[in-house]
Amino acid sequence: MNVLSLFDGMSCGQIALERAGIKIDKYYASEIDKYAIQITQKNYPNTIQLGDVTKVKNLNNIDLLMGGSPCQGFSFAGKQLNFDDPRSALFFEFVRLLKETKPKYFLLENVRMKKEYQDVISEYLGVKPIMINSFLVSAQNRIRLYWTNIPNVKQPKDKGIVLSDILEDYDEDLKPILNPEKMFETQKYWQMDRNGKGYKSLQDRIRKLHYPSNTLAAHSASIPNIPMEGLNYRKALPVECERLQNVPDNYTKGVSKSQRYRMLGNGWTVDVIAHIFGYINEKI
Repeated sequence: MNVLSLFDGMSCGQIALERAGIKIDKYYASEIDKYAIQITQKNYPNTIQLGDVTKVKNLNNIDLLMGGSPCQGFSFAGKQLNFDDPRSALFFEFVRLLKETKPKYFLLENVRMKKEYQDVISEYLGVKPIMINSFLVSAQNRIRLYWTNIPNVKQPKDKGIVLSDILEDYDEDLKPILNPEKMFETQKYWQMDRNGKGYKSLQDRIRKLHYPSNTLAAHSASIPNIPMEGLNYRKALPVECERLQNVPDNYTKGVSKSQRYRMLGNGWTVDVIAHIFGYINEKI
């Protein structure tokens, strides 16, 4: 299968294809972040990097086109600038390449958004999105929309994974951060239980280690806070955030910790994508 991945990031799509048992003949990646490219090439050295998506042209024999166009202009957490935001306007590059390459299958991922924006995307792509929460296959609350022409995709089965399942054992390097009550007041809206409700107290949150974490994003405020002994807490480690995204342990190792967190927040939950691609396998 020949694949064109737009906004490829650290190539979570490539991990998902591998996990779904789909053989890749050529994998073209459009990405401009040098750190994400570095991690992709470390793990998948045969990746053909194409650079800026606006300059990608003249590709033939593409079987699968996929991408998650930048979402800042759509997100409920953002400024809701919709298609006027130059980052979200990159969606139209996906549309352009869908028309030019005419792949057998396509997949577009994005955040929850106002229905009016969602309907515009659906009209351009000719399909309605499937909404999937990553907590079905990982220890993370992460609701995303997936537009695809892959047939008969259903919801993944709930694996029942919770935050405590992905934590590293305590050692002396996992030092607690003090003043947890102040931390909780500034970040309480990021701490969500499995039903999407905020926790009422830090003690309540500590009990919620048996629920999925908050959603990873490309900013430090989204990194889960892990309760420790007493009322202390610590930030989730990069390897724990890799597990939240179903990424292999230490996949992102080789760049700074801040860059690891950033690319993981921008990435896909791998097992959701692998689940969707599994329906390609069935069709084949």
